[in-house]
Amino acid sequence: MSAPQKNNKAIDWSEVKQRLETARIAIEHIWAPTAGETKQVLEERARALAREPAQAESADERIEVLEFTLAHERYAIASEHVREVYPLEELTPLPCTPSFVLGIVNLRGEILSVIDIKKFFDLPEKGLTDLNKVIVLESEHMVFGIVADAIGGVRRILRADIQPSLPTLIGIREDYLQGVTAERVVILDAGKLLADEKLIVQEQVE
Repeated sequence: MSAPQKNNKAIDWSEVKQRLETARIAIEHIWAPTAGETKQVLEERARALAREPAQAESADERIEVLEFTLAHERYAIASEHVREVYPLEELTPLPCTPSFVLGIVNLRGEILSVIDIKKFFDLPEKGLTDLNKVIVLESEHMVFGIVADAIGGVRRILRADIQPSLPTLIGIREDYLQGVTAERVVILDAGKLLADEKLIVQEQVE
């Protein structure tokens, strides 16, 4: 068997270089957008940038609240004022305090007063069930707890869906009312509650 013959034909490097340049130009032509395509991309980017402020505005149109029930009524309070929720345990009554002050609790070494908003609002107490939750409200200058029968969870409500008031909501409750939803969820104004000096417990307990 004879050995295979080698192909000694010289490589034309100038031809190879020309072919590579032709291929490069063809690829650039394939991926380069036309003037119309470039204009369309720029317009889409402009529309996206214009939508960003609108999205920020829509976020401000909602309020995040913690919903809870008390005496079969549904309440809510802005979550920005809620520090935490914990079970109501070892409540110590306080003498010489207003009736709406249920007592104090020791929360990890911190003494907190606990308020019954039904009594604070002078509302009928019928329907009260086992008060087993405390919602801790906090501002820069005040902190206290309000009782609840149950916690409904955190939700976001459209501000446009909140009515300023209802004819049946009069007196002290209206003063601390942020609004009422179509589902008759009473949204309390936590800022006013936390700024009310009547809720400061002055009693000193040994």
